[in-house]
Amino acid sequence: MRLLFVGTNRGPGGTESHFISLAAAMADAGHDISAVVCPDDYIDQALAADGRVRRFAACFERTADLRATRAVIQAARAVRPDYLVGSFAREYWPTALVGRALGIPVVLFRHLDEHFSPQTARLLPRLVHRVVAPSEFLRQRIIDRGVVPARTAVLFNSIDSSVFHPDALARVRTREQLGFVNGDVIVGFVGRLESKKGVHMLVLALDAAMARCPQLRALWIGSGKEGAKVETAITKSRHHARHVRLPWSVDLPAYYAAMDMLAFPSIGSEAFGRVAVEAQACGVPVLASRTGGVPETLLAGQTGVLLPPGDVTAWADALVAIAGDAGARARMGAAGRRFVCEAFDGHRIARDFERLLRGETQTPLVTR
Repeated sequence: MRLLFVGTNRGPGGTESHFISLAAAMADAGHDISAVVCPDDYIDQALAADGRVRRFAACFERTADLRATRAVIQAARAVRPDYLVGSFAREYWPTALVGRALGIPVVLFRHLDEHFSPQTARLLPRLVHRVVAPSEFLRQRIIDRGVVPARTAVLFNSIDSSVFHPDALARVRTREQLGFVNGDVIVGFVGRLESKKGVHMLVLALDAAMARCPQLRALWIGSGKEGAKVETAITKSRHHARHVRLPWSVDLPAYYAAMDMLAFPSIGSEAFGRVAVEAQACGVPVLASRTGGVPETLLAGQTGVLLPPGDVTAWADALVAIAGDAGARARMGAAGRRFVCEAFDGHRIARDFERLLRGETQTPLVTR
């Protein structure tokens, strides 16, 4: 099968990571994969390093970007794909119209819990083969907003389990580099430092938990518009010396290896929970908010714990409980690795995507 992915968004981010991992998984499965990408940016660099995806240059600065649209047309004529695959909102209409003009079916991924305009919800799905969501939660939201159910489908984000995996050597090395010692229990946060990610609640919950649990430490990986406020709140804490703050990094597996648990405290409506899946792939149990599509990314009570969004007391209690139970962390970590390899591994998702394209399924093949 020949596929032409269209993804010129500048990264990094969860949608960009999904684009890269799905293209790589489909190439690994033996499909002929090409992509229209923004040159020398995050997606382009990752696909260039992989080496199996043919790349065409374009950057959509807006939906009505004629130069970028012409680049997609030229790429489609060169590749003659069986499907066009789009992932970013500003490229939806150009990709759909190019597909219609050239007689190529189009699949669009919807990654954010945001409204389509009424016109887009009514007309765009008529031009495409499927609008695909990363969770059943978001698929239902898309339907509620006016998209015909028969035009929707679910495909979970894929994870390369050969990249994200338990690594004892990386654990020792990274913990030493960060100044952690034997006996420290590290809770990590990975993501954008934004209010909807629950970062301010997490600072308060960690402060309360650290007062009860002397071995608890925090590792923050990420940046964002609330970064300065988070830094100020941590500095004011009497436990500030037990926090380590680092910017976003592409070397996430090494940092997951250093963690004993991951906190995913979003208070907004998450469409999925990619970092939760990555952490579980690395054998790290997850404490996550019961919001949006996040519950679909873990097995509550087996690979992690679901908690009420924004509830400082509940989060502090859970942090203390998991920090104090090494056996539970080990069991959850092992179960999480098995769960991700079954449900989210790239080989599995590539097979599911191929079946979706062939019209054999519209729903996830893994039941919870």
